[in-house]
Amino acid sequence: LSAMGEPSMDPTIAADSPAQQDSLFSMTDVFLISLITGLFTYWFFFRKKKEEVPELPKMQTVVAPVRDSSFIEKMKKTGRNIVVFYGSQTGTAEEFANRLAKDAHRYGLRGMAADPEEYDLSDLSRLSEIDKSLAVFCMATYGEGDPTDNAQDFYDWLQEADADLSGLRFAVFGLGNKTYEHFNAMGKYVDKRLEELGAQRIFELGLGDDDGNLEEDFITWREQFWPAVCEHFGVEATGEESSIRQYELVVHTDVNMNKVYTGEMGRLKSYENQKPPFDAKNPFLAQVTENRKLNEGGERHLMHLELDISNSKIRYESGDHVAVYPANDSSLVNQIGEILGTDLDTVMSLNNLDEESNKKHPFPCPTSYRTALTYYLDITNPPRTNVLYELAQYASDSGEQERLRKMASSAAEGKALYLSWVVEARRNILAILQDMPSLRPPIDHLCELLPRLQARYYSIASSSKVHPNSIHICAVTVEYETKTGRLNKGVATSWLRSKAPVQPGSSSQVPGQQGSSSQVPGQQGSSSLVPMYVRKSQFRLPFKPSTPVIMIGPGTGIAPFMGFIQERAWLKQQGKEVGETVLYYGCRHEREDYLYREELARFQKEGVLTQLNVAFSRDQAEKVYVQHLLKKNKENVWKLVNEGMAHIYVCGDARNMARDVQNTFYEIVSEFGNMSQPQAVDYVKKLMTKGRYSLDVWS
Repeated sequence: LSAMGEPSMDPTIAADSPAQQDSLFSMTDVFLISLITGLFTYWFFFRKKKEEVPELPKMQTVVAPVRDSSFIEKMKKTGRNIVVFYGSQTGTAEEFANRLAKDAHRYGLRGMAADPEEYDLSDLSRLSEIDKSLAVFCMATYGEGDPTDNAQDFYDWLQEADADLSGLRFAVFGLGNKTYEHFNAMGKYVDKRLEELGAQRIFELGLGDDDGNLEEDFITWREQFWPAVCEHFGVEATGEESSIRQYELVVHTDVNMNKVYTGEMGRLKSYENQKPPFDAKNPFLAQVTENRKLNEGGERHLMHLELDISNSKIRYESGDHVAVYPANDSSLVNQIGEILGTDLDTVMSLNNLDEESNKKHPFPCPTSYRTALTYYLDITNPPRTNVLYELAQYASDSGEQERLRKMASSAAEGKALYLSWVVEARRNILAILQDMPSLRPPIDHLCELLPRLQARYYSIASSSKVHPNSIHICAVTVEYETKTGRLNKGVATSWLRSKAPVQPGSSSQVPGQQGSSSQVPGQQGSSSLVPMYVRKSQFRLPFKPSTPVIMIGPGTGIAPFMGFIQERAWLKQQGKEVGETVLYYGCRHEREDYLYREELARFQKEGVLTQLNVAFSRDQAEKVYVQHLLKKNKENVWKLVNEGMAHIYVCGDARNMARDVQNTFYEIVSEFGNMSQPQAVDYVKKLMTKGRYSLDVWS
């Protein structure tokens, strides 16, 4: 190594001798060859890397669908000029949007219903490119003034947008419930914000109230909306409202049963081959490991269920909601099949006649009528007027046909008849078919018209800190007699009640195997399985465990507070400083329906539950409710809120309890805070804004 290194170090020695020169040449050759080889190798790999760069455009194909998400291009391509967007949580707003889109043809216009989640709403600024164009928004409000899940992105965009919508013409119909604090907040916001961005309102905001008669509110708004559209665009109605089928029936006589849906919500065979993440379109099949009656007496059935979520990767927090997909009672399904003289096991598809529509089928197809009526369609709620109108043509008796058409009309007499005969009498589709013997529609048209069966939400009654592999539900079975003497049962609660518990981890038959309908969730083969997913909530314990909490939850409203108390107990065990944990609970009778009595007593004994205040409403002559106990302890309540910076939580009935509790807080704040009534109201509203007064209520 030293000889080879020397020549380069001392050139004078290298020039002295021919032998050394020969040696130098060989050294140079070696050096040059090494250098060339190195350069070539470097160039080769460098060139290879550069060659890979043109491969990148392949990745850009992921971005390509954005072009397809332009509702403007779709409208131009299909000759539409009215787009009806819907923000829908339970399917009603989507149903209204479809009805409005269908209406358009009567005025020489063409409409399409659209899910805002599937499109880029910034394109609203381009809608004026289409002649006689109009955007209608059917927007439901969810929870405490929130947008529905599918309208969240649209809401976020509206808040941040500085778009110029001066060429946009619009109208909004909101779906809300007056028993809630933020009645129709989403509809009001969309209407106001679009105008702020320069859009032109062509008809006034409609406010539907589900606490009253939402269907009537919609019809009343709709019958004034279309004349306003006609006047604005200078068009006229082309004739009578006609029945136009949206889907065509295809009966499959020779079909591979492995390709037939048996109750799945999204992917075919998703119940046999479960893959996370689990959500509304891909629910997890959880086994019921506990199903016990909570009350000791009385006519009602209050129950505690536990769902095993082991190996699902599902995570939840105290205060979240669990959504379950129920199944309709098989006896109701069979009776519909008998009345309509149909073989319910016929395998069929309903295919959209509009080939450009994103919605190819009204529910997963191909499937059987039995599966559709059991898992996909709502057969227990009173049908809306548009269903009655479409069905009227199939009544062979002219009197029954006229009665159906009258109930579907916008005349005062018709609205009153619909309210009394359908809504107040709680007649479902089976009851209507039974009470109108000449009404025998084709089952495929009935399946097209009925709304989708929706998931039911329950406040989770457990803490994931204590029960990471289990979700608890507390519910009361719904059962009542109608004005016609029929016994109506709640779909989900009756179905949950029938669930047979199995030991955690034990095997249970998976639904849908070999296309057998008997093994779908809810039938014998899988009587312990519940399709479910978790919906995140804003109903959360304070960030600091030392913050006091006041929980108010009578009846099954105690559910989330069982999770809260479990979590506070766990935090205490971890050595954390836990603030006062105060519960106001109420039930009818101490000896009948005092839910979780033993558990609550144990938590109080352990010092986790620092106050347990229980109102037994019917154990004495005068009824006593949670708000009465709040008034009784008003000094302590004020001290916790004012000095302790306590967080207040209310869960349960929105119509009466939540309102009465809120009014009680106004009184307490007014008295001890030395405030006027308006100041007290403002004080409580500010607590809500700061996240210190939270509601998880239902009507």
